[in-house]
Amino acid sequence: MILLINYIKNRSDLFRILFVSIAFCLLLLAVRIIATGTILYAFLVWNLFLAIIPFFITTYLASQGHISRLKLALCFGIWLLFLPNAPYLITDLMHLRWDRDGILWLDVLVVTAFVWNGLTLCFLSLFDMQQMLLDKFSKRKTFLILVFVLFLCGFGIYLGRFLRWNSWDIVHYPDLLLKDIAVRFIYPLKHLKIWGVTLGFGAFLNLGFWMIKELPITANLPTANK
Repeated sequence: MILLINYIKNRSDLFRILFVSIAFCLLLLAVRIIATGTILYAFLVWNLFLAIIPFFITTYLASQGHISRLKLALCFGIWLLFLPNAPYLITDLMHLRWDRDGILWLDVLVVTAFVWNGLTLCFLSLFDMQQMLLDKFSKRKTFLILVFVLFLCGFGIYLGRFLRWNSWDIVHYPDLLLKDIAVRFIYPLKHLKIWGVTLGFGAFLNLGFWMIKELPITANLPTANK
């Protein structure tokens, strides 16, 4: 716990702006609830909470310094199960509708703010995971792993948005989940949407992550090696 606290202190500027950004989301949502008298977008709070979990996992791991391959592998599996929840927030844009009793510009601002934070948490978590993987693997292998992970996020987005599976269903209903996945691999031409969503969102997330990774400002982010 002490290591985690010290790690957060070393990244205080990052955590401070992240806290403000999340608080801004919640404030916007509160304004919308008061203005419209409805809680239509209250579900965004839960989705954002799920997006925080993978970021918390990598923050904890990065704070521990050197970790064994076994521990990294176990935590990597859990992290991977929850990571799609972060970019999943993009699909909440589908809920935007013109409503006579609503305020469309405010709805756009609310949902976009949550999406932005979801993507930010996703990429920050990936930055930390990249550094931990580089401690164990070559630069090329790490690159390939992360590219694959981001396409898996696209796959996870499909499972969550269109099949309504949750991260923890792999424990509660593993047989049904695996059956749903197997059917789509056995009959790929009958389920073209899964490939469109997986490849489309996977490519989008890869472009976003590697583009941001090349920005000069990201070089100042503290890493797991420091």
